[in-house]
Amino acid sequence: MLKSEVYESVKEIVELLYEKEGMDIAVIDMENSEIMVDYFIIVSGNSDTHMAALRDEVVRYLKDENIPILSYDKSKGFDWMIVDAGTFIVHIFSQEGRSFYDLESLWGEQRKIENII
Repeated sequence: MLKSEVYESVKEIVELLYEKEGMDIAVIDMENSEIMVDYFIIVSGNSDTHMAALRDEVVRYLKDENIPILSYDKSKGFDWMIVDAGTFIVHIFSQEGRSFYDLESLWGEQRKIENII
């Protein structure tokens, strides 16, 4: 996938997360990090059911767009779920999990993308 295609997919995922009422959506450009990924998409859900719905929507989008999924959490009841598409990773948190793991601070030296949609 070209970088511009990856960015467009990230934008579309952010839009669908907004439509599903994902909370506090953030995108971090990871290109200059030591991790082999271009973007982190971070979102919070308000319940296990909401988090699962966010995950399912991302997985559906990736399958519809024929974007390979390396792995994703298939269960419910976690504070942190991941959908790994290789060039970007979607992190779906409970509010408590997001506060505890605090990825935005951990990767704070990376550029946070504002107003992606």
